Amino acid sequence: MAKVSMVVNGDSVSGEVEGRTLLSDFLRYKLKLTGTHIGCDTSQCGACVVHVNSKAVKACTMFALEASDASVTTIEGMANSDGSLGVIQQAFQDHHGLQCGFCTPGMVMSAAALLEDNPNPSEAEIRDYLEGNLCRCTGYHNIVKAIQGAAANLAA
Repeated sequence: MAKVSMVVNGDSVSGEVEGRTLLSDFLRYKLKLTGTHIGCDTSQCGACVVHVNSKAVKACTMFALEASDASVTTIEGMANSDGSLGVIQQAFQDHHGLQCGFCTPGMVMSAAALLEDNPNPSEAEIRDYLEGNLCRCTGYHNIVKAIQGAAANLAA
């Protein structure tokens, strides 16, 4: 076992982990941050996307020890300080960018990374960026609309 320490959603956390413990497992099972979903364990679906030092990362492809001393943001960290939905989360609700909700945390986290790098992406750029995130319900149309809506709200 090894000790891992990091800042998650602004809070310093630490814990004992095996060397093979994935960041997704550490977040879900040690920290009880269950918004980070595990959909495939093969980095195909993108449901586990979090930000590590402000970069979008599939948490099922990173060991918890690799995130030691890093700043990690999960879907729980995207909400406003009063617990209400953040801008991107609200846009997903307003534009019906979710159905079952399983892919939504990863989609929101990927959208946040995209909008950080490109505040006004085209539809094609959004679709290209989301290539690593799978949704089995919505067909992506409303997800793209939600990201466009979030971009407009963030620009306003």
